[in-house]
Amino acid sequence: MSAPAPSPLAIVEVDPAHTPERQGEVLTDAALTFVAELHRRFTPRRDELLARRTERRAEIARTSTLDFLPETEQIRADDSWKVAEAPAALNDRRVEITGPTDRKMTINALNSGAKVWLADFEDASAPTWENVVSGQLNLIDAYERRIDFTDAASGKSYALKPAEELATVVMRPRGWHLEERHLQFEGRPVPGALVDFGLYFFHNAQRLLDLGKGPYFYLPKTESHLEARLWNEIFVFAQDYVGIPQGTVRATVLIETITAAYEMEEILYELRDHASGLNAGRWDYLFSIVKNFRDGGAKFVLPDRNAVTMTAPFMRAYTELLVRTCHKRGAHAIGGMAAFIPNRRDPEANEKALAKVKNDKDREAGDGFDGSWVAHPDLVPVARASFDAVLGDKPNQKDRLREDVSVSAADLIAIDSLDAKPTYQGLIDAVQVGTRYIEAWLRGLGAVAIFGLMEDAATAEISRSQIWQWVDAGVVFENGEKATAELVRTLAVEQLAAIRAEIGEEAFTSGKWQQAHDLLLKVALDADYAEFLTLPAYELLV
Repeated sequence: MSAPAPSPLAIVEVDPAHTPERQGEVLTDAALTFVAELHRRFTPRRDELLARRTERRAEIARTSTLDFLPETEQIRADDSWKVAEAPAALNDRRVEITGPTDRKMTINALNSGAKVWLADFEDASAPTWENVVSGQLNLIDAYERRIDFTDAASGKSYALKPAEELATVVMRPRGWHLEERHLQFEGRPVPGALVDFGLYFFHNAQRLLDLGKGPYFYLPKTESHLEARLWNEIFVFAQDYVGIPQGTVRATVLIETITAAYEMEEILYELRDHASGLNAGRWDYLFSIVKNFRDGGAKFVLPDRNAVTMTAPFMRAYTELLVRTCHKRGAHAIGGMAAFIPNRRDPEANEKALAKVKNDKDREAGDGFDGSWVAHPDLVPVARASFDAVLGDKPNQKDRLREDVSVSAADLIAIDSLDAKPTYQGLIDAVQVGTRYIEAWLRGLGAVAIFGLMEDAATAEISRSQIWQWVDAGVVFENGEKATAELVRTLAVEQLAAIRAEIGEEAFTSGKWQQAHDLLLKVALDADYAEFLTLPAYELLV
């Protein structure tokens, strides 16, 4: 490949205080030229697919239903096709740890004992320019084994274990809906997904092959098989561009939207030469249900978020269909998140929480999942024990076809099969958690410990969406109070005052609390429902 001309991308400068010192190592002319070519070739199709999302949502609003696609029935009926065989580094995925790509997390996640680390540029990372560039640098440094970290507060030093003990990295770029305003082409921001993927792939594809692994990705917020097709086209182009074999890239798709749940086989089919599995999430999936059926009437009103467990009938339908679909096609089925943060200061509460994590992972392993997620290194042994008990020495259980599973289109949206109802305390919790998460996100933190759980942007999305839905539906709580915009505003003011009293005046005024309060009310109460709260929130980031 000849040396590229200066990139046509414009770097929109930020305050030097928020510009990583080694930015030039990531934003080379060669890397930016590659990102510009991705943008030129694929952003128009991305724009069409975003417009298609809007059209599909309008159709759901009109019909209040979804079904498997008649035009792709032949793909589902054809039992002959399978996805590509998993590479050795992705064959055993029994425990995966998730987290942002800051320096300390990079070391701890790689050292955690998990088989895989989901290195997150999406929901667990607020996309400040500093986070975007530093995250890329940290991954390059990790692969080059020149990463270390000393905690300024504790003085504790962190360094990588031997290569054979490190987790395999599966990187998650931003979703299709987000832009990266700091990289522009002819005055237009480049999609964040192409920036994250492009910089990571360009710098690391060959490095990873040299390490015996490869460029592996988690694809978030996918809403249709046509979006998976676009990613596949990107992979084909990217592999040719840097001169690595086709099929080197592997992608695991998060089935975290209700529309994607009806297209799981088609998504695997579109990516089949690059597919490695599907993942069953929770909060984003529930957020997607509320978003799409938010005006569908009482039958679609979700109760408090913590009342919707993975054992709810419509969630069981979704997860069991995912396992059957994956194993039918030779792909890995990866389970959901254990978000609990161990608390060594409260052994009794810790023991109860760990028992819940164990039960959850036991259920997933028993249902046929090949692995699952945790948010904290201390949970790795708990999840591993659940899967070890089922897998033994086998790397996965893809041979367990779950042909006993039969799921209808109606089963996936049988929200009214739940007995639980929204509660007044649930509304308070949604306001409180939403405010706390958004405030941290506006300060550049995407993974946030709130009330003993590691939360990411999906937490705030389900919180604000439930507020919107309950107000729109005029839900009456058990205490006789009706969900109204005025009640939400009152509770938001009360929670803001409680936070001020809890953390003190200095911490309150130095934070982003008023901005968080205002943004939560906007995305929870505006008649014009924001598709993603991160869109208006991004305008407030440095």
